[in-house]
Parts: sequence; structure tokens; C-alpha cells
Amino acid sequence: MNKRTYFLISGLVFGIVAAAHLLRIINQFSVVVGTWAIPMAGSVAGFVVAGILSYCGFTLMCKENGK
Repeated sequence: MNKRTYFLISGLVFGIVAAAHLLRIINQFSVVVGTWAIPMAGSVAGFVVAGILSYCGFTLMCKENGK
């Protein structure tokens, strides 16, 4: 696997994770693990971090294209 493919797959995976967090925020889904309810702030942080990582993956993929 070359770098371009790796960056593309990473960008897509993190983009899907960011979209899932965004859907949870918009639809106010509750997530409970055992007896612990995960706060909505966890999804806000997850959306921001996954969104940044997705952006970085796609940016690096484009830089590999321009080589």
C-alpha cells in the first residue's frame, strides 16, 4: 500500500467517525455503556478530533498527488 492510499483510507475512516458523532449530536442519541451514560460533550470532542484527522488525511493525500 502506498502513502496516497493510506491517507485516503485514513481520511475516509475518520470522516465516517466524525459523521457518526455529528449525527449523535444532531439527533440527541443517548449512549449507555454498562451503567455509564456517555455525555454529549464526548461526541462534540470526538467530532472535532475525528474531523481534524480526516481533513489532515485528505490534505496529505493531495500533497502526495502533487509529488
